[in-house]
Amino acid sequence: MKLKVMPPMIFYIFIILSLILNFIFPIKRIIVYPYSYLGIILILIGLMIDIWAWILFRKKRTTLNPYKMPSKLENGGPFKVSRNPMYLGMDLVLWGLSIFLGSLSTFIFPIIFIAIINRLFIAFEERNLQKVFGSQYLNYKNKVRRWI
Repeated sequence: MKLKVMPPMIFYIFIILSLILNFIFPIKRIIVYPYSYLGIILILIGLMIDIWAWILFRKKRTTLNPYKMPSKLENGGPFKVSRNPMYLGMDLVLWGLSIFLGSLSTFIFPIIFIAIINRLFIAFEERNLQKVFGSQYLNYKNKVRRWI
């Protein structure tokens, strides 16, 4: 069986790499105490968005797996503001971690995360959503931005 890379795997790897890079190659500390604690706020906001979106998917009994066809189109809650609130939440956590750690070297990971997610997942998921939901998805897509 072929192992498929899932977005949370990338997210967790980037958290670990941020921590390693911060302690091994910190380059330069650009955010210092007490301002670094602002990162905790972003981390908490990102986690709340992720949990909220996850709960909505569970309530509608649709898949969280980006490789599977969706069964329901979720457009409530955080999906009113972002078509990809789970990815947005993960990226906010990465930004928050970078701010909390304060090291310049860690700020590369939230940027790379967005690029990878856009390239490997979002385009694929949007094609599937359009196949399954047609004009309903296109209307939603025209009203709500991809990220925020």
